[in-house]
Amino acid sequence: MSKITAVITGIQGYVPDYILTNKELETLVDTNDEWITSRTGVKERRILKGEGTASSDLGTKAIVGLLKKTNTSAEEIDLIICATATPDMLFPSTACIIADKVGAINAFAYDIMAACSGFLFSVATASKFIETGSYKKIIVVGADKMSSIVDYTDRSTCIIFGDGAGAILLEPSKEGLGIQDSILRSDGSGREFLHMKGGGSQKPSTHETVDNKDHYIFQDGQPVFKAAVKSMADVSEEIMERNKLTADDVAWLVPHQANKRIIDATARRMGVGDDKVMLNIQKYGNTTNGTIPLCLWEWENQLNKGDNIILAAFGGGFTWGSIYLKWAYDSNN
Repeated sequence: MSKITAVITGIQGYVPDYILTNKELETLVDTNDEWITSRTGVKERRILKGEGTASSDLGTKAIVGLLKKTNTSAEEIDLIICATATPDMLFPSTACIIADKVGAINAFAYDIMAACSGFLFSVATASKFIETGSYKKIIVVGADKMSSIVDYTDRSTCIIFGDGAGAILLEPSKEGLGIQDSILRSDGSGREFLHMKGGGSQKPSTHETVDNKDHYIFQDGQPVFKAAVKSMADVSEEIMERNKLTADDVAWLVPHQANKRIIDATARRMGVGDDKVMLNIQKYGNTTNGTIPLCLWEWENQLNKGDNIILAAFGGGFTWGSIYLKWAYDSNN
């Protein structure tokens, strides 16, 4: 009997209409386009406007588009996993809210929070439900309204992040395609360098935490940069070695869009040329859990059945990981 693997059978992304350019950021903080671009690669990012809007709205848009594109009804979905660092609220889960909004009445749903690595952690988790034969149709959605936790007077963080979402449909296959391998890692000692202090059980919300800006992203750039470069490169190289892949075998590297310098370092370590690296950080910035699926969505028409693809990410925690998959369909037909 052939082994069951989880394959991506559809991909859809969504980004808000409003574009926040580097030029506009120059009016908010002491920065300029050259400084931002040279250090991050970001030229503009999308921002979700409107009172009461949330990550679930981004995720819902992506999933509605995915269902239409794959000719799938919401009632057919068995499970929705939402990877997010910016849940609508602490509970219920954003995945539950999204399931309700899209009409996935037969799905159970939950969130995975692993900062920028959450989408990879979610895909690896979902693939196991498929491989065991437990479920047939699973949606993984990465959705983050990062503008909700960004301090637009802090030039070290406000230049980086944007809002967006991407969703994939996973289904079983016996063709040997889909998710082949994953390596996932974490190191909680990195929490001091990248975190949000306020709002959790350790430091519940008070007037003081609001006044201290404890509900915004804090990042100590240098330690995060060093850890990200080493970790993403290490794990990407490791998954290639473990699966006996050379740079020539890899069709695409799909890196988390945290910083162009980190992406470049990972590609160099893998021996992969720029022509095989998916890059959209210049348009969307770091959408956290949205970056990898947004890349796959934008490059979908260049993907061919059987393509070897390496996904790689690094996030707060620290968390990091890599997934090796074989693309399951000819997208350009």
